[in-house]
Amino acid sequence: MTQKQKVQEDTKVYLIGAGIASLAAAAFLIRDGGMTGRSITVIEESSNIGGSLDASGNAETGYVMRGGRMLESKYLCTFDLFASIPTLDGSRSVTEETFAWNEALKTASKSRLFRDGKAVDAPLFGLSERQILAIEWLGLEPESLLGRTCISDHFDAAFFGTDFWFMWCTTFAFQPWHSAVEFKRYLLRFTHMVAGFDTLGGIMRTVFNQYDSLVRPLHRWLTERGVQFLLDTQVVDLDLNHGVDSFWVEGIRCRTGVRLHTLQVADADFVMVTLGSMTEGSTLGSMTRPAVLKERPDGEAWSLWEKIAQQGTGFGHPANFSDHIADSKWISFTTTLHGPAFFDSIHHLTGNAPGEGGLITFPESNWLVSIVLPHQPHFIQQPENVDVFWGYGLLVDKPGNFVVKPMSECSGEEIMTEILGHLRLQAEAEMILHACNCIPCMMPFITSQFLPRSAGDRPLVVPERSQNLAFLGQFCELPEDVVFTVEYSVRSAQVAVYELLGIGRMPPAVYKGTHNPRVLLKAFEALHGKNSAETPTASLVSL
Repeated sequence: MTQKQKVQEDTKVYLIGAGIASLAAAAFLIRDGGMTGRSITVIEESSNIGGSLDASGNAETGYVMRGGRMLESKYLCTFDLFASIPTLDGSRSVTEETFAWNEALKTASKSRLFRDGKAVDAPLFGLSERQILAIEWLGLEPESLLGRTCISDHFDAAFFGTDFWFMWCTTFAFQPWHSAVEFKRYLLRFTHMVAGFDTLGGIMRTVFNQYDSLVRPLHRWLTERGVQFLLDTQVVDLDLNHGVDSFWVEGIRCRTGVRLHTLQVADADFVMVTLGSMTEGSTLGSMTRPAVLKERPDGEAWSLWEKIAQQGTGFGHPANFSDHIADSKWISFTTTLHGPAFFDSIHHLTGNAPGEGGLITFPESNWLVSIVLPHQPHFIQQPENVDVFWGYGLLVDKPGNFVVKPMSECSGEEIMTEILGHLRLQAEAEMILHACNCIPCMMPFITSQFLPRSAGDRPLVVPERSQNLAFLGQFCELPEDVVFTVEYSVRSAQVAVYELLGIGRMPPAVYKGTHNPRVLLKAFEALHGKNSAETPTASLVSL
């Protein structure tokens, strides 16, 4: 193999991992690459598809969502993809459904922050001029000069006690020790959302959880077209052959049960690998026991990347992201409620019905915990008398305010007790606890993609000299876009398909609100508390 191969009649594509990146790549291969579904195989080590966009359970044993990703209207690749995917009932596209749903139920939080048992309506950011200048400077500083610095290297200690930080870090899951480069990218990528940040304006939701609303329709569309899913199969290594000017994959080494076997990759075939995993090593607790922390990866997602990286340069450095669990872990929890008492109390306390308000953060919480009450039902076939909500804590090793134990050592009952304490619902606690099932989930690598990094730690989607290999997901490099989003995974899939197959088109460009003077003006006013009479010209350039 000496030159890039075009798609031929017998071309096959192997997608390693069954998360949203691989599912999106399969769809782009069919829709834009002209391939048949039966020529595409998705290989997944678990028995489930969807990766981190998962949701499962039932009303009796409890529902579980490890997490949900934020959506917004400028996810151009995501909505381009789902414009081609019908909803489960076939009435329209998933994109049409999502936009119609968010037009009917717009996010308008009256309680983005909740302090001292009371909702804080449209909190101001509380930034000093010095802190605002630091934000603006960060927007201007080249990534190459920021290097491996942390957010805390660029701001004073008081910045991390402002309402801006509480709202920002809990919306996006940033920690002070995370990468300043990623923080900068987020500031630029979401400039158009800064003005509505105190009410979560512009944040979009799907009708049901993202597995039911996004993954299931996409999976059905793919299977209807003949895409093969090889589940319960671990990819343990790739056989790479290096020539003078290029390299290519010749074989995919797999393990199914105890059986080792190799899939031969022909000259006309392509291989796309989802690198790493945010949710590998996740464990679930229960109402009576905590979720335990696994100190090392327990699947092939990280070890496969390590083996690939050992075979040459240009494949990234997985240890940068997998070897710092203390800096990347946190706990989420999903609570199933049999009875309306908790949801009715939240409605009364916040002024928002379920689905209207979005994330509620308790800035006084030692765990820095947040909850979100979605519109019900949140699961397809969820009973009418059952409610489900989700939450998470960022600081899991600190004792709680009402349960004097680290969140990492708490059962579901203790986590709910802490939440009820912050809501000042102790009088109703016994009744609510009796009617709920809170399942905590420990995720060791959930923010690993935010860890400080250098150029080259994340490989290009299509590495230099590659003839038939591309990388997908949160741990490849896409300049200007931001990790920890569905959009990043879908964009990586679109780039991989278009570039590897030589399709003469490009994905939609990353939206840049910084090129819109009106967006900049609104962001400036929001940062300054919306009352500044200062002429914004100097600051507008940097946001």
